[in-house]
Parts: sequence; C-alpha cells; structure tokens
Amino acid sequence: MLNLGEKIIIVADAFEQNLPVGDYGYIIAYDRNPDNAFDYVIRVPQVNRNFFVPSGDIEPEEQILRQEAERIERDALIDYALATHNEKLFRQLLNGDELELVEEEEEAANEPMSQADFIKQVNLRAWI
Repeated sequence: MLNLGEKIIIVADAFEQNLPVGDYGYIIAYDRNPDNAFDYVIRVPQVNRNFFVPSGDIEPEEQILRQEAERIERDALIDYALATHNEKLFRQLLNGDELELVEEEEEAANEPMSQADFIKQVNLRAWI
C-alpha cells in the first residue's frame, strides 16, 4: 500500500477515464469502500483534477526511476560488450543471467598457487 502524499506516475487507464498516462500525481486519499473498484484518490497538478484510480494504474516514482536506470545500465553493458567483442558478457546479458564477474575473481583467488607464482606475487608486492 502506498503512503499518503507519495509521488506517483500514472502508467495505465484501466477504466478509460481519460487519465493523463505518463504524468505524475500525488496520493491524497485511500478509498476504503469495499464495494468500489478504486483503491486511491490521486491529485494530478497538471490537469488540476482529482481521480479515483485502482492500484494497477499507478506506480511509485522511485520504482519507475529504478527500472529506467536498470534499463539504461543494461543497454550500456550491451554496447560495451559489442564494442569490445566480449561474447560471454553479451550472451549473459541477452539470456538474462546475472553477471558473475565477482564470483570469477573469487574463484581465481581461491585456486592454489604454485611456489613460483607465490614468490612472484610476494616480490611484486614488496617492490610496490
């Protein structure tokens, strides 16, 4: 349930009441009547009107912004994978798999090193 005064964005118009889809508004009341299909009363400042809306017609602004940021990040990663010819990253993004970059680094750190590699690492760190 959304809080009173929360900024929302209208994402649909299920009852075709000429809602300004894509505009923002504020929740000003709950509709507690069990015989009514509407859940909230919202105020849309751009059209200077109040509307009764079901919960499916509105989304919190922060959720919409978070989804948009994730979409932009995914698009940027796809562009990067294409530019660098990184087929593995590209396939992970297209298949919807989570990126496992951190896990790969941890696996590399957990592998046993040979004595020569260990001495090489110690000398590198001592030199720095």
